[in-house]
Amino acid sequence: MNGVSGTGSVVGEEWGARAAHSRALAVLRVRGRALGLAVLPAAVAVVLYAGGVTGHFTGTAWDTARWIVTVLAVVVLLAAAAVALVVARARPAATPTVELAETAAPDLYRLVRDLADRLGVPAPAAIALTPDCDSWLEDRTHRAHRLRRTSGGAPVLVIGSPFLWWMRVGELRAVLAPVVAGTGPAAQPDIAAARRFVRGLDAAVAVPQGPGLDPVRRLGARGVGQVARVLLRACRGHAGEMERGVAAAGSERAQAVDYGVRIVAQEQVGLAYAGWDRLLTRVALPAWRMGRWPAKLDAGVVSALTELSRRDRLAEGFSSRLGERPACDLLEEPGAVDEATSLLAARLFHGGPAEPGPDWAPVEWSQYPEEVVDRKWRTDAARLHRVLDDLGVPATGTDLNSDDAPGPTLTRVMAHLTTPRPEAAEGREPDADGASDADGASGAGPAADKGLGSDKGLDSDTGLGSDTGSGTGLGSETDPGPKIGPDPGPETGPGPETDPDADLDLLVEDDDEPVNPAAEALAGALSALVARDEAAREARVAAAAEESARAAEQGSGPDGPLPLFPLQPPRTGRDLLADHVTAMVCCAAVDTAEAAPGLDWLDGPALLVGGERAADLGPRVLALVEDGDPEPLRVWLSRTGVRPEKPVRLV
Repeated sequence: MNGVSGTGSVVGEEWGARAAHSRALAVLRVRGRALGLAVLPAAVAVVLYAGGVTGHFTGTAWDTARWIVTVLAVVVLLAAAAVALVVARARPAATPTVELAETAAPDLYRLVRDLADRLGVPAPAAIALTPDCDSWLEDRTHRAHRLRRTSGGAPVLVIGSPFLWWMRVGELRAVLAPVVAGTGPAAQPDIAAARRFVRGLDAAVAVPQGPGLDPVRRLGARGVGQVARVLLRACRGHAGEMERGVAAAGSERAQAVDYGVRIVAQEQVGLAYAGWDRLLTRVALPAWRMGRWPAKLDAGVVSALTELSRRDRLAEGFSSRLGERPACDLLEEPGAVDEATSLLAARLFHGGPAEPGPDWAPVEWSQYPEEVVDRKWRTDAARLHRVLDDLGVPATGTDLNSDDAPGPTLTRVMAHLTTPRPEAAEGREPDADGASDADGASGAGPAADKGLGSDKGLDSDTGLGSDTGSGTGLGSETDPGPKIGPDPGPETGPGPETDPDADLDLLVEDDDEPVNPAAEALAGALSALVARDEAAREARVAAAAEESARAAEQGSGPDGPLPLFPLQPPRTGRDLLADHVTAMVCCAAVDTAEAAPGLDWLDGPALLVGGERAADLGPRVLALVEDGDPEPLRVWLSRTGVRPEKPVRLV
């Protein structure tokens, strides 16, 4: 516990500050060596000219040497001046944030200033919010950032917006204490100079990739970038150790403030990160793809984390802390700040426009099921039928008793993806193995369907035994199933027709050929269409960014064009096909059964059947897509009351 005591804290802080200062001097020595190397030819030229004036270096050879060294000195000095000018004027990387004025959060500014006074360090110059679960100090004294220099060049405190909504006021103070303590070492002149030098080099490396450079200037910028890259490699290790020393000093200084609360608050940091990541990838990303951006992401993370704690049986532990004052109460208008950070999150993680528009509208959480979930399902279903039309798949008719024209039906999709059963491929007669159950018209049809669904093992993956029937377990449906008879060939079929070598040949062919060729072809065509749609969307976003006057300053920079952190993972054709088939099933369930689109805070779009989430649909769709087996899905449709032969409404 020496690190918690006053003496141990002072010793640790002094050690961290000294380590950071020594590393800063090492970085400055690299700069000094580079400057000395640049003036070395000029110094040699001065010595040669002085020797000529004093009569020591006379003759034709010395005159030639003086001219050569003079020209070399001029070239090196011009190059050094160009490098120094680019390093000084290059725009350092700045994280896109939402600036928070003091009038918009006076209580938060007061909390940070009180914290700085307790730590004995300068207060940050300003406060900004970022849609991320992290907090740090960022130097924005460069003229390109246009920061009002009201605090003597102090850095800006960047706070993760999810912290304000999930954490309590005491927890936020404890989390910010080590960060605010870092303003003390940042005010040290040598550390500040070393940081400016490293940031300038980092910005100079990115200058050649900047827009608006002619070929000659770009060639010169590449040369400057190479020099800056060499200097960065020389001081990279020292700069890293300097930052570690600054962090160690700030951490030791912050132990005197809310040390016990900070231990508990760190647990909330990890929980907030998990909930925020789940909310962005599962909930926000589908909305962004539909041209909608949730306007209250920070409020949504509270709902997501509350749902996560409820599922993990942690609700009792979190109920007491949720009764305390949330940190978002420190803001004057939490709703406006949440909307601004939500729009910035869409820009950073998806590359959306900087401002709302007809094709980029905000959506409230109450409207999410209708505006996002339902539109997403119907858009995917329309794309699926468009691909089927391009492939020449015939459309199926509607109900025989209906006069409606053929339309987009789920039956069409299932019929195209269904592969022939092994009994039909071998040419066995129905009366020999009881295959009449496949027609679904006899009384044994549902039982056979349940048996096929259980044999696929889909229900065991979800852990829901009620999917195959009520009143019986999985074993009772699987053991006496109708597939046990025809599987052992010697008992049901004639002996001469069963050949082990033929079975081996069939296995080899299954390894070489896809299980469901129709699904492979459909997935390939669907992937190509989705790629074209995504390329068209990115082209529209890029064109809108070029037309915006602020896009050149905010939409790109040393870090590259937005999105800086794309969330969309690479999806295979099989995954895309499964998503589109699931969307088609959901559309049919909404239009023909008692189902409705819903929102799951942890899993995103959800289908609600009778007010409950249908969690057993995914494995059944995979059985159809991967194996060409429609029986598990047919059982689910029959039990839910969905009519696959009825046309659905598409976007």
